[in-house]
Amino acid sequence: MEQTEKSKVYAENGRLEKIKLCLSKKPLLSPTERKKFDHDFAISTSFHGIHNIVQNQSKIRKVLWLVVVLGSVSLVTWQIYSRLLNYFTWPTTTSIEVQYVEKMEFPAVTFCNLNRFQTDAVAKFGVIFFLWHIVSKVLHLREITANSTGSAEATDFAASHQNFSIAEFIRNKGFYLDNSTLLDCDFFGKPCSPKDFGHVFTEYGNCFTFNHGETIQAKRKVSVSGRGLSLLFSVNQEAFTDNPALGFVDAGIIFAIHSPKMVPQFDGLGLLSPVGMHARVTIRQVKTVHQEYPWGECNPNIKLQNFSNYSTSGCLKECKAQQIKKQCGCVPFLLPGNGIECDLQKYLSCVSPILDHIELKELCTVGTHNSSCPVSCEETEYPATISYSSFPSQKALKYLSKKLNQSRKYIRENLVKIEINYSDLNYKITQQQKAVSVPELLADLGGQLGLFCGASLITIIEIIEYLFTNFYWICIFFLLKIPEMTQWTPPPQNHLGNKHRIEEC
Repeated sequence: MEQTEKSKVYAENGRLEKIKLCLSKKPLLSPTERKKFDHDFAISTSFHGIHNIVQNQSKIRKVLWLVVVLGSVSLVTWQIYSRLLNYFTWPTTTSIEVQYVEKMEFPAVTFCNLNRFQTDAVAKFGVIFFLWHIVSKVLHLREITANSTGSAEATDFAASHQNFSIAEFIRNKGFYLDNSTLLDCDFFGKPCSPKDFGHVFTEYGNCFTFNHGETIQAKRKVSVSGRGLSLLFSVNQEAFTDNPALGFVDAGIIFAIHSPKMVPQFDGLGLLSPVGMHARVTIRQVKTVHQEYPWGECNPNIKLQNFSNYSTSGCLKECKAQQIKKQCGCVPFLLPGNGIECDLQKYLSCVSPILDHIELKELCTVGTHNSSCPVSCEETEYPATISYSSFPSQKALKYLSKKLNQSRKYIRENLVKIEINYSDLNYKITQQQKAVSVPELLADLGGQLGLFCGASLITIIEIIEYLFTNFYWICIFFLLKIPEMTQWTPPPQNHLGNKHRIEEC
């Protein structure tokens, strides 16, 4: 190692000596030649005003032009500084554009029953409400009281039913979609059926999505505004129930309108349609484009493993799934990912505490560019306007009672009519854009230089060449003159001897 380091030092010293030898062969310029070089640069440069300082014979005019040039340089320096300062604050502008089209892709709509479980199944497993409350905590954090009666019952239930799968229970004993719950379906004048809906788990248990992902053969598009999807549900309150103590006190259908490429999200986005009502929903399509950091907060490099398109909700689910799999060795069925499905014991002993830890330590955050799940660079939303009317009318009540062979009371208390259509065949694009691009910044700086100093890129190159030449001559001066000045050194003097000589004098 020491020999290697020494060889490197010798090699570097050898290079320096070669450079010094090469520079020492160059002759030094005389002061007259230096002045002539400076004078030639001043009268030939494209930087305006300098030649007026040099060529004027009058000292007053020289001083005036010197003040003008220095003032212009000061102004252009201030302008360039302010432009660069503004650019590095990464300003943005927002543009809104409306695009009209002949056909528009219809969104996906996910429907859930507010009464999530079959009544006869809940009668056998009364603790299922509390268990589902814990299981669905992976979607939205909820506070679970550790010493509650429900917690003790859930622990005993999990110990005595080790092979119990809550995913299978919800799938088999939750809300189902068939001809008894979906009484009528019409999409743009064509009939549809439960086969056109795909099953998905949400915090509301079994839910069913129309026009989502692989459940459709082709993209469904609408060519006329005011027409779309029309559905008639029966919530069948006697067959399905929920726990009022947990806040489920309504009867009806909750639904979410979202992009066919995205997973449904009900938290704050779900629309309610109560029984005995006709809900008419008018939607618009809004596309939002965000800039990447530092202009915006999105990160285009983030890809999700289990979703083809990035979304903050999908990213948050993946983040939670990875943390739980790392700590508990399993994956909750409500979250994406491959792995062993968490059983009830894991939910109670590991998953629930880990979710509290994730929230406390902020391991899965949403929003800014440096968070776990920043905002998506492009997203599509469907703002909705919803209006209600009483359903059905008196005549329709008689007709439906006879057609369905049900009592009028049953129809009033169980049927829900929902219509979803576009208000106009256009979509709005809200785009976040860079307020100042690099070409605009260069054009602005070039304009400031040209306005105050008449300078251009060629002028800057001239100044760089002038400074480099002067630096080169300074290096030659130090290499040739300084060694000559340091060759003679005065002999060391004895201060004590000097003192005696002074006394003798």
